[in-house]
Amino acid sequence: MNDYFHVLHLPVCVMLLFTHVGASEPVPSKPKAPHPDAVPNQHPPGEVDRPELVPYIVEQTGQLAGIVLDETDAELVGEWQYSTHTPPYVGIGYLHDQKADKGKKSVTYRPILPKAGLYEVRVSHCYNIRRSTSTRITIRHQSGETSLRINQQQVPEHKRLFRTVGRFRFSKGSGAWLEIATDGTDGKYVIADAVQFIPVD
Repeated sequence: MNDYFHVLHLPVCVMLLFTHVGASEPVPSKPKAPHPDAVPNQHPPGEVDRPELVPYIVEQTGQLAGIVLDETDAELVGEWQYSTHTPPYVGIGYLHDQKADKGKKSVTYRPILPKAGLYEVRVSHCYNIRRSTSTRITIRHQSGETSLRINQQQVPEHKRLFRTVGRFRFSKGSGAWLEIATDGTDGKYVIADAVQFIPVD
């Protein structure tokens, strides 16, 4: 009877042990499905133009500091297409505007910030000579809106993936946003991947 008791309760014990271990360690976020409004990737898995940059891919947003929104969390205006052809990128890939309908496309990210304060804002993008040199980024912050243009042919300064676009004060909650737009980028691809809001102490 004692042996039967132990066998019967073994799965429960294992379950409790698993729950305890899992509670003390961070659970990695799972990759999300592609954005439902985006055109699928045309490149087969593993086909990349810069194999040496594959190690710089960040598969899980949970590996990054601050509040991170990938393109899967964004609002798309116009037709954007997935790609994994040019690493590095965050998550399952990045979006590009197909060099079409310039000025009529945008990607908007709306973070929910846990506290008011100063944040460093970064955007991620892959880079090569086919990219836009004047991609417009607009940030809505506590004092209004700030627009600037970035060169997506240049190597981002943070691990070849993220570029700082400034430090801004934000209110707590959901009032902030960041938009990537395509106006003024004729003949070149605009890239939209992840954005990062890092609290500045």
